[in-house]
Amino acid sequence: MILTRFRAYFDMTTPFYTLNNGVKQPVLGLGTWLAKDFNELRTAIRAAVDIGYRYLDTAYAYGNEAQLGEILEEIFKEGKVKREDFFIATKLPFFAHEPTVTESIIQEQFKNLRVDYIDLYLMHNACGVKRGPDGGFLKDSNGLNVPDPTPHIETWKVLEKYYNQGKFKALGVSNFRCDQLEDLYKKATVKPANLQIELHIFHRQRKLVDLCKKLGLTVTSYASLGSPSRKQGFGPGDYPDADCLGNEIVQGLAKKYNKTPGQILLRHLLQLGIQVIPKSVNPERLKQNFNVFDFELAKEDLEKLDQIKEDVRLFSFSFAKGHPLYPPFEVV
Repeated sequence: MILTRFRAYFDMTTPFYTLNNGVKQPVLGLGTWLAKDFNELRTAIRAAVDIGYRYLDTAYAYGNEAQLGEILEEIFKEGKVKREDFFIATKLPFFAHEPTVTESIIQEQFKNLRVDYIDLYLMHNACGVKRGPDGGFLKDSNGLNVPDPTPHIETWKVLEKYYNQGKFKALGVSNFRCDQLEDLYKKATVKPANLQIELHIFHRQRKLVDLCKKLGLTVTSYASLGSPSRKQGFGPGDYPDADCLGNEIVQGLAKKYNKTPGQILLRHLLQLGIQVIPKSVNPERLKQNFNVFDFELAKEDLEKLDQIKEDVRLFSFSFAKGHPLYPPFEVV
């Protein structure tokens, strides 16, 4: 196998990394943000399983856990894949950092996902906010979201309880900057095993990646392809434009290797030791995103991609502006 640092697992379909507690996490999975149509999701998940995907990433905030739970239950009952051979990751929402709320949300997630355990459970964002009576974010007199002052470690203790019960196989965080991750790591009894962050050729997050290597966490990239569909979720003007797929260097390498620009971007991150979870509901695109293990970028081509100077962050988490812990990412 070309990826010598990886080992085959999950029906010999997807290479994996071993987390700091021995749990095996595939290096490539299927992201599901913005995927909510049930029939579209069912077609996509079934196609993904047939292709070889064994890792699904979701979150409470995505609003699709119930749909995914129904689809996965069907697949497991049919015997297409065993539950123990499938890696499910999900996340605690921003408004659920207060321990009693954390508990109720976790119970809801188990009910929706229809599983007895979750392979990887992440805190979705360092910036917790209060939930209003209508289910949305609680607003102050200025129309800003009200911060939740609950320390990360207090929320984390609830996650540790589920970990110790075997309900969560591994724990992690998403959208934490270096000081926030280090603080939690020092205080936690069960150490975080994974960090999921925005990471692509225009936003390399080197400082955070280096810290994760030092602490023994794996790193998962979201928006690996530049999240071309992100405006569907937030609308124009909310986030800067950045065309990773259309970058001249990426386009040139795609021609050189006879691959798609997306495959070049994914392969680049994989060779840097970063896990990827590209989102798609298109069966042909799913296949393309998965077919990145049969070639290797030459050293000089990796260097070309690494030398891209532009630094553009696509997700600013404007909902948390004014929060004492904002921003939940490193500022370059």
